[in-house]
Amino acid sequence: MRGKGRYSLKKAKVRQSWNKFNLYNLSRAEPPIVMTRTFFQQKWTAKSTARAYHGETVKEKHWQRMFRRRLRAVVPMDHTRLARSDGYEQAEGRGSGLEPHPSKKSVSFPKTPYMNMTFAPLERRLDTAIFRAMFASSTRQARQFVLHGDVKVNGKKMIYPGYQLNPGDMFQVEPERVLFATGAPKDARERRAGRLARRKAQSAKDSEDSPSDPPTTAAADDQAPPEPEAPSEEVSSKETLKSLLSQARSLLTAPSSSSTLSAKRKQDFRAFQRTLKRTLSRPNDIFSQKPTNLTDSIDAQLQELTQKLNLNAAPTPPENDGERATAARDRDPETLTVENSSLLRQALAEARENPIDVTKTYATPWRPRPYMSAFAFIPRFLEVHHRICSAVYLRHPVARPGLGEVPTPFGNDTNALAHNWYLRRR
Repeated sequence: MRGKGRYSLKKAKVRQSWNKFNLYNLSRAEPPIVMTRTFFQQKWTAKSTARAYHGETVKEKHWQRMFRRRLRAVVPMDHTRLARSDGYEQAEGRGSGLEPHPSKKSVSFPKTPYMNMTFAPLERRLDTAIFRAMFASSTRQARQFVLHGDVKVNGKKMIYPGYQLNPGDMFQVEPERVLFATGAPKDARERRAGRLARRKAQSAKDSEDSPSDPPTTAAADDQAPPEPEAPSEEVSSKETLKSLLSQARSLLTAPSSSSTLSAKRKQDFRAFQRTLKRTLSRPNDIFSQKPTNLTDSIDAQLQELTQKLNLNAAPTPPENDGERATAARDRDPETLTVENSSLLRQALAEARENPIDVTKTYATPWRPRPYMSAFAFIPRFLEVHHRICSAVYLRHPVARPGLGEVPTPFGNDTNALAHNWYLRRR
């Protein structure tokens, strides 16, 4: 079952996937026919339909060993009522035909969908939990992430997709894999740009690796190898970074900064200072590799922040006609208005947080993949942090009045028939 065979439109079966064909099959799903079929046929059809969604990558014999006829559920209890009474009023008038007062009647709750918990043991699997946490677009892709070593459980690499999670376990997925799984795919233009970038990088690498013309033996014996000049470049790059750090500190501590700098700009400058400090605290190898590119990128950040400062600074109005004429003569014709400056600041912030990178395997700037909103939900038994691509398995799913915590596209009747099928098989 590979490719489009899993999402057949002729024989529709719902899968754990964000595929558009799967969404179409989900939209036209109908309850099973029970009028013209025997009870055995009804159970087999329900089992086949439900197993196509719940644990399609799990073998049937393995699932039969995982199946439990005991379903987890909880009963809501009013703690205030339990504190007031010990239950004697429930036995009052029993056997005498007395009807309790309407105010003493128990509150009716909706029915508990116990049968929706038939496939609850499958929700403990690591690949299923990754799909439920929206870290993968299908359980098959989540299984691939686990097998490739991109998933950690409690800080340790886990390569078994069928690992059973326990309450309190935390699992993490590599952010790049999550961005690839949940992001929109590249179009033809972006794929071509990525190929050109890879070819250019490969050609540059080949040119660096290719040896130059070797000197003659006599010349090689007479000439000694030159000493590398890495320490001088390292010292110069460190000095440049220290000077940039002092400039940023002077901009923050200047007396006029309190009136011209907003709170957001001050946060940007402090973040810039932290970046410089982290860079200076790194090993000396990074300064010997590419010191020019490192200092140029940080210098560009400082220039960008300074330009934002100039945009935010309100010009002082001229006092007399001579100053007005001088200001009108010296005014830059390309000066941005207030609206354009705000748009520019937003564009710079978005470009810094979500840049365009043709070397990525997904479309950049990142955007959600199509047909994703229909599947965007998180179960109650998971606590997900999407910024760090990690989640915690809080507890096992349970059934509540009117709610079954196991996400399923099928009704209670279909799950009940599937549960009866496996009761027969035990």
